[in-house]
Amino acid sequence: MASSSKTASPSSSARQWKYDVFLSFRGPDTRKSITSEIYDRLQNRRGIKTFLDDQDLEVGDAISPSLLTAIEESRFAIVILSPNYAFSTWCLEELTKICQCMEDNRVFPLFYNVNPTDVRYQKMIFEEAFTKHEISGRYESNKLQQWRDALNKVATFSGWHTDKFKTDRELADAIVDFVCTKVLPTAIESTGDFTIFEATRQAMDQLMRALKDNNVTAAGVYGMGGVGKTTLVEHVGQEARKQGLFDHVIMVRVNQTPDLKRIQAILADGLGIKLMNETDEGRASRLSSEIMRRNKILIILDNVWGRLDLPSIGIPSHNILQSCNSKVLLTTRIWNVCHVMMSQENITLSTLSKEDSWTLFVKYARKSFESTYFEDVARKVASKCGGLPIALIAVAMALGDKDLTEWKYAAQRLEKSRAANLDDNGEASECIKLSYDFLKDEDSKSCLLLCCLFPEDYDIRIEDLFKYGIGKGLFQDTDTIQEARGKAGSVVKHLTHSSLLLDRGIDGCVRMHDVIRDTAIQIARSEDEHGFFVEAGCGLKNWPRRLREGHSAISVMTNDIRELPEELVCPKLQILLLQENYFLDQIPDTFFKNTSLLRVVDLSNTSISSLSMSFIHLSNLQGLYLDSCQNISDISILKNFKKLEILSMKKYPLKELSTEIRNLTNLRVLDVSSQGSVRGGIVRIPSGVISELRKLEELCLQCGFWDWGSQVEGETTNVSFDEVTSLSYLNSLKVCISDANCIPRRVWVNLSWNDFDICIGRDRNTRNIIRNQHSQLWRDGHKYSRSLVLDTTICMLPAWFVSVVTENTERLMYVNFTGLNNILVEYHHGMLHSLKHLSVIGPNESLVTLINLEAIPSMRNKPVFEKLEELHLESMGFLKELCSSELPSRSLWNLKVLQVRDCPKLGNVLLPSKLLQRLANLENLFCKRVPEMEYVFGCEGFELEQSKLRKMNLFELEAVKSICNGPAPPAMFQALHSLSIYRCKFHGCLFTFDVAQCLFQVEIISVQSCPILERVIEARKESEPSKKTVLPKLKYLGLVDLPMLYSGSAAIDMECPSLQHLYVEACPHVPASAYDFGSNNQVILNDPLHYASQQATKFGTPLSAWDTLIKSRLKVGEKILTSMEPEMMQRAVEFTGKMSQIIQTKPEFAKKFLPSSLAKPELLEMMPRLMELLNGILTEKNPESMENLIALANITPDLMNHIPAEISEMMDLMTKLMEDTNFIKSLPGIVENIPGIMNLPRIIEDFPRLFEILPMTGSVENMPGIMEHFAQLIENSPQMAESLKDFAQSVENFRNLPQTTDWMGIMENLAQLFENLPQMTE
Repeated sequence: MASSSKTASPSSSARQWKYDVFLSFRGPDTRKSITSEIYDRLQNRRGIKTFLDDQDLEVGDAISPSLLTAIEESRFAIVILSPNYAFSTWCLEELTKICQCMEDNRVFPLFYNVNPTDVRYQKMIFEEAFTKHEISGRYESNKLQQWRDALNKVATFSGWHTDKFKTDRELADAIVDFVCTKVLPTAIESTGDFTIFEATRQAMDQLMRALKDNNVTAAGVYGMGGVGKTTLVEHVGQEARKQGLFDHVIMVRVNQTPDLKRIQAILADGLGIKLMNETDEGRASRLSSEIMRRNKILIILDNVWGRLDLPSIGIPSHNILQSCNSKVLLTTRIWNVCHVMMSQENITLSTLSKEDSWTLFVKYARKSFESTYFEDVARKVASKCGGLPIALIAVAMALGDKDLTEWKYAAQRLEKSRAANLDDNGEASECIKLSYDFLKDEDSKSCLLLCCLFPEDYDIRIEDLFKYGIGKGLFQDTDTIQEARGKAGSVVKHLTHSSLLLDRGIDGCVRMHDVIRDTAIQIARSEDEHGFFVEAGCGLKNWPRRLREGHSAISVMTNDIRELPEELVCPKLQILLLQENYFLDQIPDTFFKNTSLLRVVDLSNTSISSLSMSFIHLSNLQGLYLDSCQNISDISILKNFKKLEILSMKKYPLKELSTEIRNLTNLRVLDVSSQGSVRGGIVRIPSGVISELRKLEELCLQCGFWDWGSQVEGETTNVSFDEVTSLSYLNSLKVCISDANCIPRRVWVNLSWNDFDICIGRDRNTRNIIRNQHSQLWRDGHKYSRSLVLDTTICMLPAWFVSVVTENTERLMYVNFTGLNNILVEYHHGMLHSLKHLSVIGPNESLVTLINLEAIPSMRNKPVFEKLEELHLESMGFLKELCSSELPSRSLWNLKVLQVRDCPKLGNVLLPSKLLQRLANLENLFCKRVPEMEYVFGCEGFELEQSKLRKMNLFELEAVKSICNGPAPPAMFQALHSLSIYRCKFHGCLFTFDVAQCLFQVEIISVQSCPILERVIEARKESEPSKKTVLPKLKYLGLVDLPMLYSGSAAIDMECPSLQHLYVEACPHVPASAYDFGSNNQVILNDPLHYASQQATKFGTPLSAWDTLIKSRLKVGEKILTSMEPEMMQRAVEFTGKMSQIIQTKPEFAKKFLPSSLAKPELLEMMPRLMELLNGILTEKNPESMENLIALANITPDLMNHIPAEISEMMDLMTKLMEDTNFIKSLPGIVENIPGIMNLPRIIEDFPRLFEILPMTGSVENMPGIMEHFAQLIENSPQMAESLKDFAQSVENFRNLPQTTDWMGIMENLAQLFENLPQMTE
């Protein structure tokens, strides 16, 4: 071919192309048909980078420079010559450029319903096009000739003709197959940071051949640590899937100490199943069955160090895998592992050649060497890296900005060290040590060494590195904790940029490559005698024996150690990490006797009950971490820690903050936050404790404490808020305050709170709404550092507070506030110019219009809420409109998220055109239970140039008729990615035919329970009977409970070439013949797991969070099942059986006893089934029943939609309770006694009667009194009586409450009540 003579030059085969294929086409002719087919198959199915321009230029528009650049950066071009192609001057300009910059063998024409002769000689329709161009007089003759020459040239190339194919699909198949033969050899030149060199190409080619060989079921990749095995198999796995060799590719890191449960869990996640079995064998059996049931699965076992028994994991034998076209691929550093694992094809990944090493080295050094001598030195350095990518990159990043002298020193050092290294990682280790030595400061070096204290492949929180670093004395060049935290982040970023840490894409976390971790441990040992002792996450059950006196750091975190030795003899020890040894419950009294230099101790997530007398020896302790130590009851020894700077006791279990803390006069950080705690949190803080902590910089007291300055017992009072405002060093504050009157009117120090999270709420209901909102915020990712929650107006706050707090607030939430009729008053008075997130929750009779410019004439011409990004409105019973008049330009300009729920009087158009025109950057719209709303958007007299709306969720809109109240602008939904509609009464169709032609980006459509909806998209126009609506990117379509959909209408005229998942249920008029919707993929129909994930996401729970939630439930279920004795199990079976019976036979009980948000008919119908499944679990310890229970909860949107988020949170808390070892020990006894102590069925039956007589006794308002009297009847349980009083208070407004009901309070008090069950007598 023509290119064969150009191998030495930068030709198409040597150059790195940005795109593999450029598509040139006439948009109106083929965008929705053949062009879309070709693009989807190339880009989405085969992973071939394909350029497709998203715009259709009009006559006279100039072709964009970026388009011409794309042509230059493309390896091949496919020119789709359709009948109207030559009418577009844009297409002709494209073609001219293609012919100018591409060789003949890189351009492929498709003659789409045209004759090649007509194209070549400009006859027929092409002649008409040129006649039109000539008559227009807009183009010079030489330009017209260029266009003619380009058409003449392209018509002579070999290509495709529609006459030779029966269908477009057949034509597209032929084109894609041909392109794959041309592109694939170089399409995988680079994936992210993975660059293919000769060594990797050889290994990759061998590996791809093995994966294609039907006789090979197991293959192994062998190579030194750091040579790139993991990256190679990741890349090959992606390519194998793109080429259709496998439907599933699942990769598992095995590591030196294999964790069987973790491996099984990752495999299960990859297969989309949940493992319920309590035994390893049961889980293995389930996995094996699932793998055998499926086809074409590639399982990658990465970093294998020894023989693994695959069947014990759940991976079938080679013969069985072969029968279902599945394979196992493993990587290892040890050749013999390939043999013992019965690998049939063993591939060696060699180190890089000298020239390839130099190429990679120069890429990361990012340096041009001024002289030949300098380059020679640099080449010598590169050669000492032994061809290992990890070493080459680390050294290049370390030396890139250094001068010649330092390069020479590096070369000499590497030369001397090479002979001493005999192990397979010697060269890599020495190179990494060199990179370590070239780090810019000691903080960076120490921080890197701290990272090796965590388990292998651990997601290391930067906050943990900061905490341990402060304790160890790092970041001394900073003046404040906040500056030190920033320095820690900067150091971690530098280490990541130096390729010594890995950014894993998890916010606030990094990882460490195992080779670098091993080297860091070696460095720590060599620098400080025995240095670090690290046995983290190794499954240790006993204290390690190999400890030596010289260790400066010991990490045995994340193990199962239950007992410590009587004495730890490590006089040089500075860091001791014992966290996540859940069964560790005691520290011997002499344990710390010989560790006087200890500076950091972490005992988080252990079961210790006290800080023993041994702690008195820790006179140099700087950081103490007792997070989630739920059994701790005695911390009096704290008074001795005079040098302590950081004390973290998150989820502190005691009700009173210890007075001993006042003695910690050097304390800089105190954190006793209790988000997610099972127990109620701190209710008392004695006066004089906080004010003594004069050096405090960060104070987090979001622990259940609200009542500042309140009287407690007799004449004693809680701490007043004046003590906080007296702390002159404080710059980060997180507190809850019961009343704005607790805030002093004046302060006497200059306050500067750079970070704050302050909540003000008077009543319990308000406080629990605040807490639940905070929990949701943390689940979604806490992105605002300055947050304020109010149940009052800003004018009620002191002037200093407005200046220090509200003017700097980024997130503001009003909850159950009164006395405000215009949010602009708050905006003006509070100077809320920094506000990014605004939430307004709860009814306010005065607030009828949210933004009323007419009431404040001085603001009519000034933009408002310019920086606001999120607006949330909830349970606003009197709100009628969002704004009263047109807003000034740039108002709400940055708004990206709008959520409106439970606003019963909001007008018939949610976003009128006068408001909509200001929301140019709106991306996410959520609207739920707005019963008077008829239209979402007002479109009258409204022209929209562009829209960024990507996600739209519309739920339970009883009066809604249509999305728009008139013809929608064509650009309205051009960026829409996801649409979810649930229980809405849309009339006719969702989208008009014209609007649907612009749904280019939509990937998810879910429509459910819309009783009168007839079509998703309006029927095709009579003027264009052959034209179908094509949704080119749609991947998921869910149609559920739509009785009128397509009833009495023509066939479905919607094509979805990218469709992958379809869920159709209770849609009687949707024919089975339409189930592929013209997809080029094998459509998966009615997959319940995929549907469940879509439902979880739809109802506001991210899939990852929902998955985590489900896993935690399964974990609790496993623990409960394994802890039940046979007799107790029988009693539990009887109880659940009775419950199922009662709900079935006495539905009125459920309706009266359950909260209104749960007492829905559809949920009541489900409850017997739920109880039945629970009964099955208890009866047989049946994992399938529990799995069905979870699946039922998952795929039933009503359950997720109506169960308040607080109950989900309560389940999370129950999970943590189940992890409490003492509770687990006592659980059998507690549950065993329940049926004997209480006649549960009788009590359950009596509850409806109680609610029936309430109206006769003065309505539900008397409930507290009734419950108090009931409490008095239990003579021997004063604690029980107190619990019932709290419970009574929490159910004061039990019935007919809005969505803001205090569910969390109810559930917490129920938990408290059940704690005291053993004390009850009949």
